[in-house]
Amino acid sequence: MTASRRRLLALRRLPGGLGALPISVWILLFFIMPFGLVVWYSFGYKPGLYVTHANDILSLDRYSEAASPAFFAIFVRTLKIAMTGTVLCLLISFPMAYWMAVKLAPRWRGIVLALVLIPYWTNFLVRTIGWQISLSPEGFASKTLQWANLTEGPLHVLYTSAAVQLGVVYNYLPLMILPLYVALERLDPKLLEASRDLGATAWDTLWRITVPLAAPGVAAGLLLVFVPLMGDYITPTVLGGASGSMVGQMVAAQFQSAQNWALGAAMAVLLMLAIFGTSAVVGVLLKVIGRIATAMTSLKLSVKELS
Repeated sequence: MTASRRRLLALRRLPGGLGALPISVWILLFFIMPFGLVVWYSFGYKPGLYVTHANDILSLDRYSEAASPAFFAIFVRTLKIAMTGTVLCLLISFPMAYWMAVKLAPRWRGIVLALVLIPYWTNFLVRTIGWQISLSPEGFASKTLQWANLTEGPLHVLYTSAAVQLGVVYNYLPLMILPLYVALERLDPKLLEASRDLGATAWDTLWRITVPLAAPGVAAGLLLVFVPLMGDYITPTVLGGASGSMVGQMVAAQFQSAQNWALGAAMAVLLMLAIFGTSAVVGVLLKVIGRIATAMTSLKLSVKELS
């Protein structure tokens, strides 16, 4: 028996769950332990001006401080921007990913995919500052609109919620395109041809075949965009100013300028719980909508058979 054969047999004798050990260690070290440390800090307090935190007395007082009206108002704004940005990314990405995966010739897909990825590989802060320059009253967008007589004066979009919304859609769009492209690329063209041969319209083919098969990519894209968008603080800091602030800025301010790690940790925990809760609610709604759509399709087929 060769040495490679003996190694292969030895690997087969290992416990089945041992293969998941690397990812388990990764999640433990880079998610569970840091999150547990943040939760621990949230039970503490700030003992003095030059001390960031202390945990000799544990309480929930920081959570009551974090749940202030000011925090709630900014949280609602953050949730609105995050949900709107996620939906806009989905609406923009789905037709683009479908064109790339189904309509575009295979020899051009790598080039177009690279064009999607290259801006994302650029530094996040640099991209956002680029939008800050473009959206300024003296920037490219303002001058172009004035040249085309579409505005009477300089463009005043910078340091507003609209600028933040535009910035987050641009920054997180590739995270929606990639999983949708992977899901749609695996779509068997024969299914689309069979649907057309059976008399289905393009709309019916889209909702009954394409969308259900692309559902895993849609779910992955929604999570990849919504979760980091809720905690983003670079985009609102650069483009939003005071009128476009988000929760991420408040959390970062407590850790950096205020040096109140306990209050910042409590805000971070509330933000994480809100992300988990919103994701769970959206997941349940998507399942319910999917079941309703399936039931409606079955009902239509039954009515056609009876008629």
